[in-house]
Amino acid sequence: MARLLARIVAMNDGWARPLGEFNRRWVSAIFRPIRPIKDLLNGRWLGHPLHAASTDLPIGLLLGAVVLDLVGQPAAADIVLLATIVTMLLAALAGLADYADTEGTALTRATTHSTLMVVALVLLVVSAILRAGAPADRTVPIALSIIGFLIVTAGAFVGGDVAYVLGNMVSRHAFRGAGTKWIKLDTGDVTELASLPEATPTKMRAGINDLVVVRLGGTVHALHAVCAHAGGPLNEGTIVDGCVECPWHASRFRLTDGLVRQGPSVYDQPSYEIRTAEGGGYEVRRNAVA
Repeated sequence: MARLLARIVAMNDGWARPLGEFNRRWVSAIFRPIRPIKDLLNGRWLGHPLHAASTDLPIGLLLGAVVLDLVGQPAAADIVLLATIVTMLLAALAGLADYADTEGTALTRATTHSTLMVVALVLLVVSAILRAGAPADRTVPIALSIIGFLIVTAGAFVGGDVAYVLGNMVSRHAFRGAGTKWIKLDTGDVTELASLPEATPTKMRAGINDLVVVRLGGTVHALHAVCAHAGGPLNEGTIVDGCVECPWHASRFRLTDGLVRQGPSVYDQPSYEIRTAEGGGYEVRRNAVA
């Protein structure tokens, strides 16, 4: 069954891929000048992707509307359907904010997901309009709501693949151990961290982990070099207001502790403390997660 469903979803990639590339351009252009609003919709303030947290509302409400229709409670069903439409629109706004920074196969599947949701929303709006006329025969609006629910279910399945199969908006450090041991820092050609250029990201290595090391004044900071949002190389980023900005999607992380200060990332970046090793050189240890 899983392979069959995967093939059915993949059959839509032919039209979804170019549509997704086109859509991402205009969505990005809309959000670019209103980054604080985009951060709000991404869910940085929540520490969790807002779209994923908000989609349960319309799905649950729509199921409630269908059940109320089937048990003969038209007034209640109409009210719940209106609530469904409103929460679908709010969830869609959060989804668009994530969509602006989605790429590759995840973008293609997100396009299929969003297209299904838009079709379902249109059907639900038509159903609500028909209900507003208080028809004696409610067969058509009820049928539209049921069809809309089935399409929403299909869209939710594809949306789940975007997150759980393709890892979109999943922290790139979700399965990385916290670490309690001091590890030797491979500084490459650098012998003294105090000689690092001011506010210039430098890539170094600690065991299997790539770090971005930055000197600001007399203090040297270290964060993991892989951006928590989409895996961008922070060592190729820039320093802005005491933060390192990812070169891929402009997420910013505070150098002192890795706290995310600008989305689209909603997750903090692992930070490291540095000390001089007894035998010479330097060693690092990941700071405890708050």
